Amino acid sequence: MPVWQELYRELKPRGLEIVTIALDSGGIDAARPWIEKANPEHPALVDVEHRVDELFGIVNVPSSVWINEDGIIVRPPETAYPRRPAFLDREIPADATPLQREQIRAVKSLRIDADKYIAALRDWVAQGAQSRYALSPDEVLTRARPRSW
Repeated sequence: MPVWQELYRELKPRGLEIVTIALDSGGIDAARPWIEKANPEHPALVDVEHRVDELFGIVNVPSSVWINEDGIIVRPPETAYPRRPAFLDREIPADATPLQREQIRAVKSLRIDADKYIAALRDWVAQGAQSRYALSPDEVLTRARPRSW
């Protein structure tokens, strides 16, 4: 969350609002220490009933949904790392089991480009609807994951 806080400070004067929502299965008690440590200036919520993932089709964390000033989704849920995650650079321990080695290799093969994501976010904040990263309603629907009811 500290990186989201940095982005919030940078982009809030230009109109960006960030709301972080913890989806911890342990609820408020599990999320509280992380939120208190981050001490965010933006709203930080805990979704104990997992309504956000149910309604928006969120299947990975961290994820983001871009919603414009009119309340219209311009990017559906997508994985959103504000910086390169440390797990991509994790070494495989010498004593790792074959399963652990396979899992670490699989995680390290994930394509995560945090710099590209942040550049796209900055572009959208600067350009609004004219940003090439703001999607049309039809494209949002095409990319959206089905909701579970």
